[in-house]
Amino acid sequence: MTPDDRRYSREHEWAKLEGSEVVVGITDFAQAQLGDVVYVELPKVGDQVTQMKEMGVIESVKTASDLFSPVSGEVVAVNEAVVSEPQLVNESPYERGWLIRVRPDNPDELRQLLSAAEYEALIAEGDSE
Repeated sequence: MTPDDRRYSREHEWAKLEGSEVVVGITDFAQAQLGDVVYVELPKVGDQVTQMKEMGVIESVKTASDLFSPVSGEVVAVNEAVVSEPQLVNESPYERGWLIRVRPDNPDELRQLLSAAEYEALIAEGDSE
């Protein structure tokens, strides 16, 4: 089930607006495709991220994939628990397995992302990147 309280990228990241910050993670579909996550490399607090540009790397026992930021802005928090326990991404991709928090430059960028229904249609079509 894809939570409908956030927006989704075609690259399988999610973005959830909480107050003036956007919480970012990867979707349940993405973690399932990756398999057991063993390493996560994330930007540092204070770094700038750009919408749909690489912001880090996630590695599983099967593959390594780039992570893309769904919004542009300043990183204000990094989930250190995920860095030390990468399996949290598998166990709880929408809650404890979040990756970063961003102070967005332009909150309207969220509108460019997919709704939960649009994202589910994307993965159902197999039209994923």
